[in-house]
Amino acid sequence: MSLRSVIATASRAAGRRAFTASAARRSDNLMMHRDSAHNNAGIPFSFTPANQKEIEKVVAKYPPQYKKAAVMPVLDIAQRQNGGWVSISAMNEVARTLDMPPMRVYEVASFYTMYNREPVGKHFVQLCTTTPCVLGGCGSDKILAAIEGHLGLKSGQSTKDMEFTFLEVECLGACSNAPMMQINDDYFEDLTPESTIKILEQLARGEKPKIGPQSSRLGAENSAGLTTLTSKPYGPGDHCLPEFQ
Repeated sequence: MSLRSVIATASRAAGRRAFTASAARRSDNLMMHRDSAHNNAGIPFSFTPANQKEIEKVVAKYPPQYKKAAVMPVLDIAQRQNGGWVSISAMNEVARTLDMPPMRVYEVASFYTMYNREPVGKHFVQLCTTTPCVLGGCGSDKILAAIEGHLGLKSGQSTKDMEFTFLEVECLGACSNAPMMQINDDYFEDLTPESTIKILEQLARGEKPKIGPQSSRLGAENSAGLTTLTSKPYGPGDHCLPEFQ
């Protein structure tokens, strides 16, 4: 008899609730790298001269003995150069550039979800399905159905032509403009199923869709109209809305 069964039997006999235990995690379920034809250390990777200059600017912000602190922005540069994902070769080059053990780079790249360790499509669609987006506007459930129906894939999948990769994600920080999605570096907010499909169709045609709110809002102001900042603010700087510039 297993330990869990023994505990449950004893607890029931004593008239108490049974203990619960987490499911066992096998070692092959842990995050690890396995060589593949498209991702192995034998595939060369080196930074372009332009990116090397950009890295030098980033590293210069840190004391020489702490240049490894630049690992996150340098990983981002590597990911952008590598087509939207960081290969094992790219991570090894980041480690060499910053004079740090490769394992330390792997730890960062596998911990933070903004680093993709497998290839993604040209248009990386990330839909927020956290509570504010589920409840805001028409609800992210309808946007999810629109994306899956239009692209013909589920979360975590890519189209065969690698034009689109779709992923459900946690909060992207635009809760007042829910529901919303991020495609590459751009936010698309106040979505409806119709506006979502329009955006995807424009991207497929090579067009640049309108970023930001897909409603009449300029930003995150009240949908019924401005109630504050209705005139040009005083003081240093000029941080007013476009219509007051």
